[in-house]
Amino acid sequence: MSERERELHRRRRRRRKGKRRRRRMGAGDILFASFQVFLGILLIGCMVIFYQKFGVRIVELYQEAKAKVEASDESVFWSSQTTLVYDDSDNVIQTLKGDKDVYYLKSAEIPDYVKQAFVSIEDKRFYKHKGFDMKAIFRAVVSLVRKQAITQGGSTITQQLSRNIFLSHTVRWERKVEEIFIAMQLEKKYSKEQILEYYINNIYYSNGYYGIEAASRGYFGKSVSELDLSQIALLCAIPNSPGRYDPRTNLSETLKRRDRILDEMEEDSVIDSATCQSAKAEDIVLADTKTENVSNYMQSFATNCAVKELMKLQGFTFQYEFSSDAQRATYDEEYAQVYEECHNLLVTGGYRVYTSLNEQKQEVLQQAVDETLIDFVNHGTDGVYAMQGAAACIDNATGEVVAVVGGRSQDDVTSSLNRAYQSSRQPGSTIKPLVVYAPALEGSYTADTVIDDHKFEGGPENAGGVYYGNVTLRRAVEKSLNTVAWQVFEKVGVENGLKRLYEMEFAKIVDADKQLSTSLGGLTKGTNVVEMASGYATLANEGQFRTPTCIVKITDAFGNLLVDNTGAETVQVYTGNAARTMTDILEGVMKSGTGSRLSLNDMPSAGKTGTTNDNKDGWFVGYTAYYTTAVWAGCDQVRALNGLSGSSYPGTIWNQFMETIHQGLEKKQLND
Repeated sequence: MSERERELHRRRRRRRKGKRRRRRMGAGDILFASFQVFLGILLIGCMVIFYQKFGVRIVELYQEAKAKVEASDESVFWSSQTTLVYDDSDNVIQTLKGDKDVYYLKSAEIPDYVKQAFVSIEDKRFYKHKGFDMKAIFRAVVSLVRKQAITQGGSTITQQLSRNIFLSHTVRWERKVEEIFIAMQLEKKYSKEQILEYYINNIYYSNGYYGIEAASRGYFGKSVSELDLSQIALLCAIPNSPGRYDPRTNLSETLKRRDRILDEMEEDSVIDSATCQSAKAEDIVLADTKTENVSNYMQSFATNCAVKELMKLQGFTFQYEFSSDAQRATYDEEYAQVYEECHNLLVTGGYRVYTSLNEQKQEVLQQAVDETLIDFVNHGTDGVYAMQGAAACIDNATGEVVAVVGGRSQDDVTSSLNRAYQSSRQPGSTIKPLVVYAPALEGSYTADTVIDDHKFEGGPENAGGVYYGNVTLRRAVEKSLNTVAWQVFEKVGVENGLKRLYEMEFAKIVDADKQLSTSLGGLTKGTNVVEMASGYATLANEGQFRTPTCIVKITDAFGNLLVDNTGAETVQVYTGNAARTMTDILEGVMKSGTGSRLSLNDMPSAGKTGTTNDNKDGWFVGYTAYYTTAVWAGCDQVRALNGLSGSSYPGTIWNQFMETIHQGLEKKQLND
């Protein structure tokens, strides 16, 4: 066979093999190939859709970010507008301002320990990244997946600066994208030294302090240049969550974070082990703060209410009922972050905040608290009076808070704690109308329903160990009989009762409260006087609840209306008939029950006393057709107090205040 014939033979064999291979290609191979083509087309389609839906907007965000940073100069990082807060007569009661330029520190004036502490705890790769850090974001995502909560932040120092200075606080995907773009542009325009300087001078350190120098003077009474490492680390602990790490109200938590910062600094070889341990061992002594005028409690309450209004504006959804502790923890984390951002916005945003707070009523309420508790002169370790009181008054016509007292006046020192809304205590029997009797009156119970008041196994005891046998529901409320409340609550249903507290925005109700002892006020974390006042105001308003706030409206610096609470929405928590019947029964408490000595001279009133076990807390909550006022008395460090009951000090405060503010008002019947 010639060479040519052999070549032709080889070609024929290759063609036959090819045909055999093609013949072996079955239906599965064809299906797989078709699927690959389909996936390719689908991917291309998704890319087109993504670009049409997001791509154009992302390009726009990049251009906007670039323009914002290019137009900026150093003044952007020290300027802010003053926010003014007004009372109900348009008198300025508070000025909120950053005034960062007053205490602004250039980079050379900021101690190295301050810079090193923030880099170690907030952004270890600060000097390596270009504005955002994919590794940090990945760590945050991993933490979220593993722990169902973000325990490690994904935002760099530059991103945080971008958010605080250039962006609104709307909760949208665009903000996060623009935040990254702005951070990248900032890194191009400014040096790392400048960015760190701007950051340290603009973050919030709680109690109205913006910038490290203001915080140093506020907490230690001296310049940051005079502080040692331990004090500096404490200040650097605050901005992560100014509410949680407020050293004046929660020093133990602040110290834990200080120690963590010191550990991170040691890990980064900024300090050695001996220096770290020495700083941890140092006692922190905060500078005393002088007492402000009586409107101190007005100011802090107004600020808190205004921040919450801004949170609503930014799309934050407030939540009061949770399916698990993990869900609550996640919510609390988000709440703290958004609260911090909106507080920052309030202080530097140039708002005009108009409130319902009345300075005359405020003075009368403060005076009633101070005079009633004047004989209690013992102090706690912080120098603040051990025996304390708190009270809140709501205008029933509007649902607005008109006066709020968070503690006793004191000439030498004061606490930043406003007990009216920041301290939760067990409410005792004052909770009974809200979770037991008003819900019961919506069902088969009436004021004349007879219940057997008796001692039974597993049940509570009545005060004084006295039992009356068959009594009407009306009489059981007037005498505050525990066994009756327990039995009725069991029939009404725990969930049915607690549902009313969720609807009225009681913030500290937990799963452990789903038990019969709640009928007697045995709440795990308790309530505060603002919540209790709003609960009883709901009864006075025929079962319609309105969020207890002092904010009437908020405008920007140019008068543009941002928040308008006139004619605020209501929630029907109780039926009108149940609320009216409950009011009628509570009038009986003031005539012939536990509140009989507290009735007003010429104004019909309804109310309820409350005393917790061992006389640790005393409450009185009552209302007229005009106003609802809740009063609490007790010690910050919970302990038994001889002579404390709902009808003693709290009742006296309530009566003195309500008598005064009703002078000159036309006599008006409840349930008219």
